[in-house]
Amino acid sequence: MFYYFIAINVMAITITITDKLKAIHNKWRIPENTLLLVSALGGSPCMLITMLIIRHKTRKLKFMLGIPIIIVLQCIIAYFLFKYGIFNLSMQS
Repeated sequence: MFYYFIAINVMAITITITDKLKAIHNKWRIPENTLLLVSALGGSPCMLITMLIIRHKTRKLKFMLGIPIIIVLQCIIAYFLFKYGIFNLSMQS
């Protein structure tokens, strides 16, 4: 699981920077739905930080509100998974 989150966050950083560079050079862009999907799959923390650092998509409400909401939802899901779900070590004998 640890390696998955490392990989998805590296991917989030990479596609965010790539999309910014493509925007600067008026080239084909990465679809917004793809950026949001990678965020929803676990890349939201690094995507948000990268967006703020490179000032990409910061004027779009869909991203500046959507990604923090995704982060909050992921934290809630993680809490319940650790407390009641598959990561609950206290239930194992």
